[in-house]
Amino acid sequence: MKTILEGSEAVAEVVALCRPAVLAIYPITPQTHIPEDLSQIVADGKLNAKVIYAESEHSAISACVGASASGVRTYTATSSQGLALMHEILFIASGMRLPIVMTNANRALSAPINIWNDQSDSIAQRDTGWIQLYVETNQEAADKIIQAYKIAEDWEILLPVMVNMDGFTLTHCVEPADIPEQEEVDKFLPKFNPLYKLDPKNPMTFGPIAFPNSYTEFRKMQWNAMEKAKEKIKEVNSQFYKFFGRNYGNGLIEEYNMENADYVIISMGSVCGTIKDVIDKHKDVGLIRVISFRPFPSEELKRALKDAKGIAVIEKDVSIGIGGALWSEVRGFLINPDKVYSCIAGLGGRDVRKEDIENIIEWLKKGKLEEVNWIKTDL
Repeated sequence: MKTILEGSEAVAEVVALCRPAVLAIYPITPQTHIPEDLSQIVADGKLNAKVIYAESEHSAISACVGASASGVRTYTATSSQGLALMHEILFIASGMRLPIVMTNANRALSAPINIWNDQSDSIAQRDTGWIQLYVETNQEAADKIIQAYKIAEDWEILLPVMVNMDGFTLTHCVEPADIPEQEEVDKFLPKFNPLYKLDPKNPMTFGPIAFPNSYTEFRKMQWNAMEKAKEKIKEVNSQFYKFFGRNYGNGLIEEYNMENADYVIISMGSVCGTIKDVIDKHKDVGLIRVISFRPFPSEELKRALKDAKGIAVIEKDVSIGIGGALWSEVRGFLINPDKVYSCIAGLGGRDVRKEDIENIIEWLKKGKLEEVNWIKTDL
């Protein structure tokens, strides 16, 4: 059904269609509208779910861990310091191989206190073992929830998934959305049928102590699952396209205007819409939108970038001491990393305007970019 919705409301509507049994929630700007809308959906009798109003984000994700381990589908949402507070339990969720799905409304981390958008919060969790997907639009934010459950619950994967949407820019933006019917989602997304669960009739232990002679093997199994997730993400993206008619690149990356591109911009999230508008005027400039930051699409990027004369990575995060996190990972697998430049932009909600993108393209073509570039700063 096509309608006009706020991004948070679109996400909440689709979460409900996925029939989670437990919603563990705690408010934090700018994700609060998602749990508010879900609470109303449950109160209206449209979803039969247990809503747990946790006392903190740490408690919310902990409740999801317990519920998921008992064999039911779970969901939560958070942002910024809330995601940071979850940090300890994110490792536990992944290590216990629990297919929890979470929406993170990307927001800058304190200090200083800032409630606006950048992607520092989720980037800081990149090593927790969660699949991380970044969306460009509200439609994609909603669609990725359905895909996330199908990916996470696959018996060869069993990893939690974090769907990242830009705070305010998407969460509070009202735009058209196509919300599927319940019957459609039920056909695409089967009921959660866990391979293992906590059951008094069949006792087992989740996340027990692992001594030095076995801990590495547990981590290697997570690694193997994350590697397999690359093909699973592509497969589910393709299935979703055939079923619902909406496609997002190959699920890992989206290529735009790359046919004759000598110069390439790499980025993630909603800023890619602005970048597309700009490079429409440049036949020799293409965009690669990274959708899956974890697992990282290294092989896909290698192929797409093999003929590029210059690459600018525009991202809303910074790893203090090295540069942009996405940039550092792109450089890590390229044969000639010297042609890849870090462009840090949009921190703390600062606008990334078309003229900023035009300047980056001009500097890239003229060889005037530094290794790490702070876009539009007074320092």
